[in-house]
Amino acid sequence: MGAQNTDDDNHEEFFMLTLTDNAVLVIRDLTTQQEVPHGAGLRIASDQSPGALTIGLVTGPTQGDVIVDESGVRVFLDADAAQFLDDKALDAAVDPQGAVQSGLAEQRA
Repeated sequence: MGAQNTDDDNHEEFFMLTLTDNAVLVIRDLTTQQEVPHGAGLRIASDQSPGALTIGLVTGPTQGDVIVDESGVRVFLDADAAQFLDDKALDAAVDPQGAVQSGLAEQRA
């Protein structure tokens, strides 16, 4: 899995965030809905509270975001979130009421 930074220097950076198979399926379902533009993805950004993150569906990355492209889905991370998530695995599921639930776990060796 590769990731790239959207800064103007156009160099690639690699880090360790992974997506579970469930997360890939949920993100793919969200981003392939008819009203969602092509190239959309999930964005994870640092919040003002220490250690807090925000997550949401966006049409594209923000300048400086790291882009994770795994199995055809894209996750955009701001620099602080990318650093915090470098050893994490993102998981997601849809609950019985249809709401998306996400979580982070330490990667398994």
